[in-house]
Amino acid sequence: MIVEIPGVFSPQESAVLVERLRAAQWVDGKVTAGAQSQRVKQNRQLAGDDPLAREIGDDIIDRLAKDAVFMSAALPKRIYPPLFNSYTGGEAFGFHIDNAVRGIRASRERVRTDLSATLFLSDPSTYDGGELVIRDTYGEQRVKLPAGHMILYPGSSVHKVEPVTRGERIASFFWVESLVREDAQRSLLLDMDVAIQRLTQQQASDDALIQLTGCYHNLLRMWADC
Repeated sequence: MIVEIPGVFSPQESAVLVERLRAAQWVDGKVTAGAQSQRVKQNRQLAGDDPLAREIGDDIIDRLAKDAVFMSAALPKRIYPPLFNSYTGGEAFGFHIDNAVRGIRASRERVRTDLSATLFLSDPSTYDGGELVIRDTYGEQRVKLPAGHMILYPGSSVHKVEPVTRGERIASFFWVESLVREDAQRSLLLDMDVAIQRLTQQQASDDALIQLTGCYHNLLRMWADC
């Protein structure tokens, strides 16, 4: 399941964040890559303990907690503190798969990476290339979103970032441990939740809504790993 989360930040807010991030101290992106990924990763990142990364990361998590689409699609249990990367001058990240479990810095807590997230911050008209390419059941999905929009996709996906041949691509990326581990189950629950919301707007009969809502919550009760 690949889900777009629109408008986490407005274009104007994203532009301000990009300017602030450009002035930050960037380090080699290989610092957070595993042994296999290091061979295909060429970019820069903010250090995980950078004050600006923590400030903006906290804002991202606060906004997502109020975002109905994200909450319904991800059913988050834990969120890895957002990181930030930059691609420019032909930098890219070849095909790879994210580590299944990641330890949170300065903490004993671990996050199972059920879902991967990329929040695009740079205006796509300011850079060429930089598409996020995700392999799924239907082939390769190429993603390049407007500034402030986010893509959520299974952490088990093989994916890459195409070379940035003009300008600079700045984005945030992180992982989500879901209450529901299996992607197919999360997808079914999302479809049911969307149907419930539409039927509510259409003023469907109370009995039908109660029955469908009951099925949703009973499935969530069956599948949730709390």
